[in-house]
Amino acid sequence: MNLFDSHCHLEDERFAEDRAEVMARMEDAGVRRCILAGSDMDSSSRIVEMTRLHPHVYGVVGVHPHEAKTWTDECEARITQWVKEERIVGVGEFGLDYYYDLSPRETQREVFVKQLLLARKLDMPAVFHIRDAHGDILSLMKAHRNELPAGVIHCCSASVETAREYLDMGFYISFAGPVTFKNANKLLDVAQFVPDDRIMVETDSPYMAPVPMRGKRNEPTYVKYVAEKIAELRGIPAEEMAQLATANTCRLFRIPQEV
Repeated sequence: MNLFDSHCHLEDERFAEDRAEVMARMEDAGVRRCILAGSDMDSSSRIVEMTRLHPHVYGVVGVHPHEAKTWTDECEARITQWVKEERIVGVGEFGLDYYYDLSPRETQREVFVKQLLLARKLDMPAVFHIRDAHGDILSLMKAHRNELPAGVIHCCSASVETAREYLDMGFYISFAGPVTFKNANKLLDVAQFVPDDRIMVETDSPYMAPVPMRGKRNEPTYVKYVAEKIAELRGIPAEEMAQLATANTCRLFRIPQEV
């Protein structure tokens, strides 16, 4: 299969000792490209460096809701410079995370809006992180409906009803390891509901490895298990699912489809 891991964290320190081997396995498995997602200024800086070194690696840069409390005006200036890089293709990941609350919720909301408007200003797609906060995210998005950038709901955890609202706003929906978990009933419905031209796949590695690798450190190679599960749910060949997801990732992030 020709696969594209639309969201991972190869810059993470958990890959420090064997990053080259992980990338070699990724290529051998047919995962030809990946997008690394920034969490703060340090990780975003590392991502920029990796995109310069590896032609099959792309990146998005931004501040995760966990790190919203670290946001300064300098962050906006640095993101604005980084998106000029050849293989920096978006702003993210940013959003709201009410599960851990590692930054105050009001701060998360303020920084979310700042990055939402920045992505629109820069004409770059956004990568949204949303955990236990769909209600507030939708309210903020609706308040800025005429200022929304293109974007993707990464590692979808929404219901069909909520996914429909995101789709109506023009966003893509991406699925990660949880769609393979035994307790994923809601996600299974969403994975069947999302239209062919809006669906993407990812690992979010090193987190949440899919079945049958659950419990291990996740890596881009395992995106095939996500694609295979969604293909099974949709009643199509895995190769067709891989092609759909790759085409959608390339379209959203304006990446040439052929490699």
